[in-house]
Amino acid sequence: MSTAILLVNLGTPEAPTPPALRRYLAEFLGDRRVVDLPRWVWWPILHGIILVTRPAKSAAKYAKIWTAEGSPLKVHTERQAKLLRGLLGEGGRQDIRVAWAMRYGEPSVARVLDQLQGAGAEHIVVLPLYPQYADSTTASVYDAVDAWRRTRPQAPRFVAIRDYHEHPAYVAALAASIRDGWQANGRPDRLVMSFHGIPQRAADRGDPYPVQCRRSAELLAAALQLSPDAWQLTFQSRFGRAAWLQPYTQATLEQLARDGIGRVDVVCPGFVCDCLETLEEIAIECRDAFFAAGGKEFNYLPCLNERPDWIGALAQIAVEHLETA
Repeated sequence: MSTAILLVNLGTPEAPTPPALRRYLAEFLGDRRVVDLPRWVWWPILHGIILVTRPAKSAAKYAKIWTAEGSPLKVHTERQAKLLRGLLGEGGRQDIRVAWAMRYGEPSVARVLDQLQGAGAEHIVVLPLYPQYADSTTASVYDAVDAWRRTRPQAPRFVAIRDYHEHPAYVAALAASIRDGWQANGRPDRLVMSFHGIPQRAADRGDPYPVQCRRSAELLAAALQLSPDAWQLTFQSRFGRAAWLQPYTQATLEQLARDGIGRVDVVCPGFVCDCLETLEEIAIECRDAFFAAGGKEFNYLPCLNERPDWIGALAQIAVEHLETA
């Protein structure tokens, strides 16, 4: 049986320009999993306000982090897939194909699934690059897979990886990445673990995401042998006026500075690839806010990206699901 692993990340615009952002945001914010308001309420806001005003602002932010190779998220996702393919091959699993897709933007999930089926894949492991499950991220990936599968009578067999928020290899790679940063620059007064937020109403409905974030943070703190007062869990990327998971990252950093915490390090365990939310929101915006509030030293610790231990963790997670399918 021909087997494939499909890595799926959130997505990115094709360029740091207002037209590209308008297309990307229309798809992203048009997903009911992302914004669950009734269409008659949300559609006029999205098309009459947000897609008119937000693309230029978002494009300016993307322009700050764009590289010669393109969007950092896309670059890192593609590299991870290539390295995973190589590692599996070195381990004698040349029979496993590895591909990557974006939930929003290109290459789309449907397009890559077409390619995999055309290449003869009969068994596909879908591995969302979200360690913690959320309806707005992981479930949306499987919406896209299900939509494709419903139109294919002879669709391959799928294995769905729901989460790996407490997988030992994931936690170990995170801990090692932080230790590397500390070996180079010393330890901070406080380590802030910033996860992407979700609306509080989603958590109130039972979304397991905040519980899984807390579990990942606690396991990471234990691996680093941190005392309770040496680290803090926060949530970033709030969108709109509704309450989201708290404490908010930027507000926390500002308060830490006012409280005399001179140096903070920030790590984003929920992101496995550096992207707009880490490179611009954390490493630029939150850094500036911390200094403006009186902070003295701020270090952003990069995502796992292409670390060999993380690629090894991806291989372990995927193969474990293959073996138990």
